[in-house]
Amino acid sequence: MKCHAVIGSQFGDEGKGKAVSHFCSELPNPLVIRFSGGQQAGHRVQLKNGLSHVHSNFGSGTLQGEQSYFNNTCTIDPFGIRNEYSVLESKGITPTLFIDDFCPVTTVFDKSENEKFDKLNKHGSCRVGVGQTYQREEDNYSLLFMDLFYPSVVKKKLRLIVENYYKYDINMLQVQQCIKEFEDDCEWLVNCNSIYRGNEICITDYENIIFEGSQGLLLDQRIGFFPHVSRGNFGLETVKIFLNDMLGVLSVSLVTRAYQTRHGNGPMTNEDMPHTIMPNPYEENPDDGAQGKFRIAPLDLDLLTYAIDTQYILGEIENKELIVTCLDCLNDYVLTYKGLTYTLKSETEFLEMIRTITRMPLRISKTPTPELEVF
Repeated sequence: MKCHAVIGSQFGDEGKGKAVSHFCSELPNPLVIRFSGGQQAGHRVQLKNGLSHVHSNFGSGTLQGEQSYFNNTCTIDPFGIRNEYSVLESKGITPTLFIDDFCPVTTVFDKSENEKFDKLNKHGSCRVGVGQTYQREEDNYSLLFMDLFYPSVVKKKLRLIVENYYKYDINMLQVQQCIKEFEDDCEWLVNCNSIYRGNEICITDYENIIFEGSQGLLLDQRIGFFPHVSRGNFGLETVKIFLNDMLGVLSVSLVTRAYQTRHGNGPMTNEDMPHTIMPNPYEENPDDGAQGKFRIAPLDLDLLTYAIDTQYILGEIENKELIVTCLDCLNDYVLTYKGLTYTLKSETEFLEMIRTITRMPLRISKTPTPELEVF
């Protein structure tokens, strides 16, 4: 069994789904493991035949028919899974998903509280309840995937969450309707013929394990710029724990665009610099979404090398690389490093400087399909 981790090195939207899809096409008998975050992922994949999908609740090898597994650090959203499953079926895909018994379950009330909190504090959340779900779990009002197989347990736990944790009036007609719809989604989830409990999978049956990161490292709650971060750890430590320190079987691909992006509020450098970066015509990040404006700026090698350096485990890993995506969106090859601005003469010079500063082998890609080229 060989393992490969795909990690975003910026504020998300780097092209992690594209990289995972590439490896699923290249490697035999793969399994995609989501090991961080949850339903807030939005990983767009487009195949050569034009088939495309934004993966939130399934791994980014799903269009190729590959199976997905959510480990217990991930939240799950019964409504989101049901909705995305229906979308995939409409595209001729029947996805297979394994979910660890101890995955925390997001309720409609977590989403509602997430929306209220972010409107007040404007941290830039996706507003799909991931942070609220983690916090509720820490506060011991737990609801896990395994609980969904026991309807009486779900009813009791949900009532306690509603009445004691979020302190809603249980007699409110709207609350009761939300409870009914949530229970319907849970019932669908546990009865779906291609969604299974995690104990029904044998990881070692697969030749290749592809760990798909969710958010970027600069949104990691311990690495990024608090409070404009996501709840969760998005780097290699979780992968290391999953592998029981067997890092000899692991290779790592860190991913960055050829420029910076950030969706919603929070610090990002170089925004005051003029640039000629072209909009990606396949972007799935409208400015009118929950997070607000989708922001772009020239690449900052200080932030990129900082993100890489936080992954101390890389020192134990022989096979590692940096994937640079969306190169075809650049008109000029501009980046910053140590407070200086560099305007390079060509794509080759631009990539060579990135490789020299990061000390990482490079692979590159252009929109929209997921092929990667060695630089």
